[in-house]
Amino acid sequence: QVQVVESGGGLVQAGGSLRLSCATSGGTFSRHAMGWFRQAPGKEREFVASISSWGTDTDYAGSVKGRFTISRDNAKNTVYLQMNSLKPDDTAVYYCARAYSRSTSQTIHDYNYWGQGTQVTVSS
Repeated sequence: QVQVVESGGGLVQAGGSLRLSCATSGGTFSRHAMGWFRQAPGKEREFVASISSWGTDTDYAGSVKGRFTISRDNAKNTVYLQMNSLKPDDTAVYYCARAYSRSTSQTIHDYNYWGQGTQVTVSS
């Protein structure tokens, strides 16, 4: 049974930073790409960032490129999302997910295990 658990969300002022963590258990972490998605109230879940199974490739949504950094530690079965220069538009529930494959993907349906999400609120 694969479990995905996010942590690190909270309330931060615009311009501030947060670091999200996502710990997984079960399965072989290093065989799967990982992704971060977010969902704001009244909006669909959207892609934020993805990292390949060994961390050699990353991909970002245009709205976060240059501000967010995804990374992973395969020895700890953990993926991170460093978020800098946060904006009120970044307010959302952030979800971590494990992909079926080793390659990055922006597509929700390419991910089969999801966490419960962690709330990020950016005040203006």
